[in-house]
Amino acid sequence: MAEDMSAWVLVYDGFDPDKEGLREALCTLGNGYFATRGAAPDARDDGVHYPGAYLAGGYNRLESEVAGRTIRNEDLVNMPNWLPLTFRIEGGPWFQLDQVEILDYRQELDLLHGQLRRDIRFRDEEGRITRWEERRIVSMSNSHLAALEVSLTPENWSGLVTFRSEIDGGVINNGVARYRQLASRHLDILDLDHPGDDSMFLRCRTNQSCIQVAMAARTRLLGRDGVFDARRENGKSENRVWQDLSCTVEEGAKVTAEKILALHDSRDWAIAEAGLEAKRTLAHAGDFEILREAHEIAWRHLWDDCDIGLADGVAAETELKLRLHIFHILQTASPHSIDLDAGIPARGWHGEAYRGHIFWDELFVFPFLSLRLPTLTRALLRYRYRRLPEARRAAKAEGYEGAMFPWQSGSNGEEETQHLHLNPQSGRWLPDDTHRQRHINAAIAFNIWQYHQATDDHEFLYSFGAEMFLEIARFWVSLATYNPEIDRYEIKGVMGPDEYHTAYPDAEKGGLDNNAYTNVMVSWILTRAEDIISELSKSQAQRICERIGLHRDDLEKWHEISCKLRVPFHADGVISQFDGYEQLQEFDWEGYAKKYDDIHRLDRILEAEGDNVNRYKASKQADVLMLFYLFSADELYLIFNRLGYRFPPATIRKTIDYYLARTSHGSTLSGVAHSWVLARSDRPHSWRLFQWALDSDFSDLQGGTTPEGIHIGAMAGTIDLVQRCFVGIEMRGNTLHFDPALPEDLHRIKVRLRYRRQVLEVEVDHDRLNITSRSFSSTAIRIAYRGHYRDLAPGDTCEFRLIKPEERDRDENCYAEDKL
Repeated sequence: MAEDMSAWVLVYDGFDPDKEGLREALCTLGNGYFATRGAAPDARDDGVHYPGAYLAGGYNRLESEVAGRTIRNEDLVNMPNWLPLTFRIEGGPWFQLDQVEILDYRQELDLLHGQLRRDIRFRDEEGRITRWEERRIVSMSNSHLAALEVSLTPENWSGLVTFRSEIDGGVINNGVARYRQLASRHLDILDLDHPGDDSMFLRCRTNQSCIQVAMAARTRLLGRDGVFDARRENGKSENRVWQDLSCTVEEGAKVTAEKILALHDSRDWAIAEAGLEAKRTLAHAGDFEILREAHEIAWRHLWDDCDIGLADGVAAETELKLRLHIFHILQTASPHSIDLDAGIPARGWHGEAYRGHIFWDELFVFPFLSLRLPTLTRALLRYRYRRLPEARRAAKAEGYEGAMFPWQSGSNGEEETQHLHLNPQSGRWLPDDTHRQRHINAAIAFNIWQYHQATDDHEFLYSFGAEMFLEIARFWVSLATYNPEIDRYEIKGVMGPDEYHTAYPDAEKGGLDNNAYTNVMVSWILTRAEDIISELSKSQAQRICERIGLHRDDLEKWHEISCKLRVPFHADGVISQFDGYEQLQEFDWEGYAKKYDDIHRLDRILEAEGDNVNRYKASKQADVLMLFYLFSADELYLIFNRLGYRFPPATIRKTIDYYLARTSHGSTLSGVAHSWVLARSDRPHSWRLFQWALDSDFSDLQGGTTPEGIHIGAMAGTIDLVQRCFVGIEMRGNTLHFDPALPEDLHRIKVRLRYRRQVLEVEVDHDRLNITSRSFSSTAIRIAYRGHYRDLAPGDTCEFRLIKPEERDRDENCYAEDKL
């Protein structure tokens, strides 16, 4: 029986110029090494289309004059466009979609096989009807190869057809409108050539970072009887190289143009020189079918490990969107990324928004990767480790100890946050204080600990993880100041995840005091630092402490701070986002909803009006509520208890209600966090927010941001919701805990997990949780469901009968009363 592909194929019927940018981003193909947007082969950067090709970690710095200042920005570079492939009939104009009458148009992104397809029928000005069938891959088997195939069928004509295949090196970074006042020409062309009868070659170099990029492409024409003996003409200009291939076609007879690309850059391993290697790779590459077969095998293996299955047919659309998110995560970070020096960019390798920088999105991505492709998480954590020296220098420059990682990272770990940012609503360039989001360091530490919990990888902990973790802890300790009046430590001058609040109203200096999320995370980090040291052997711990100059007296102070950090509360017990939040003005949500069609970006709206969002109780996204996203109620109770604060059960619900009513959801991450925190108390509302998060990129709910690049954190967050929230996975105390809470709209969830060298098949519905361990040479692991513990050996199966929601609610109320 053929597999139902409705939950595997993203389909667009009809051509919509207004949606083309969105489709190009969502139909991007990549393999972790490079990515190519889903632009048509005949498209140019023209306001409708934006072809783009991006190398993982392919950054370059340029200086620009802005508002009377010289600023320097590092950007992910738009590399030469290898896609161009078009045609003309009898020497007429080159084909452009907007110059013909479209009769049929269908575009498909096949997630299962990693293939983009387009099928078009059109009539030109001469009345000739032609069918265009296109297939495209960026090889997941060989990271340096991509392939494009275009088949033309003349339905009511015969004649001479000329195909033009090209590599365009004249591209600039032009994909984000608000960056267009900045310097954008990053490439110098070094070589343009035709090394063989059927091939062309371009070599270029980024003009500051000096990364050499080489592309070699082979184009052939194929008919029913094999390769056409086409007439060829070669050409090149200052920054483009092309080939024209001509042949005569008969009515109803298909002709296929096949284009194979080989791409290398000067950072590659085991090469003599990028240009030479691109030519050699192309020479050994097979045809489209050979590349496709190997590519599909690689994708099949990835899906075997990474798919999340929902109940058959019940939630097909939800399943499709979830798989789309998995697909783009695996194109951003794939097994090919393991040997690269690259992180997880906030917008994938799919566009130029945020300049391709790395923020904290790995906090949402790693829970998915660590339980499926742990070696990939390990490699991505080493991206941070390689930048540990720069983080130490950054901390020292600010007068701190330890390591202070940047909010925005790129090539070498310097702080890449811009000094000025443009408000497109007012047209004004404004100071940017978001570098004060020091909580990025908490995210990195959290990721290290969670990776260790998932893998028990002591080698990584000793060689890399412990040093990073302890240096981050030391940074936080140096940032904390003691206030004798309240006998507590405080952390001042920072920003939380909210991002709207950068300073106090009318303050000359940026930053806020005692952000609750930050301070709770720091207490957790300092507590885990003790566990990190205890996880190491005595000699290992001694060597690391000696290497970084950490002494017993330091650890005693860390313990004291972990118990005495200040966490502000409102008078009614709600956790305060920061000191003074309760004194801010209430915002007129109803009035502004009537005044503006979209109030997601209140910061821009208010600045354009001459006001400032810092004055109001208004959040862009979850801040305090991120605590409930990262930690279970059990763990939060322990953290607050250690800090000496009461944490009654009502605190969570009151805090959620308070901030949910004061959030604009100006970030795609907002739906993820808020769906999570409502998952057990308000399931219908949680499900609506989950669907909103699934649609945030799928439907470009923020109105134009997704064409600039996907939102990798939000995509990963939806997967994390299914995995850690609906299935209820938590790694704590060397035990894999499950506490499923499926929404009513989902009947079943199936996942495959890797936990501490065991491969687990997990299936859960509303009644039962079944966990089967594949036969493997490994030790037993501990599994738990709501206080029931089982030791699971390789090859064993265990099953739990689930407590019904109404039973769970009674159980949780009793549990909370017992704790109090």
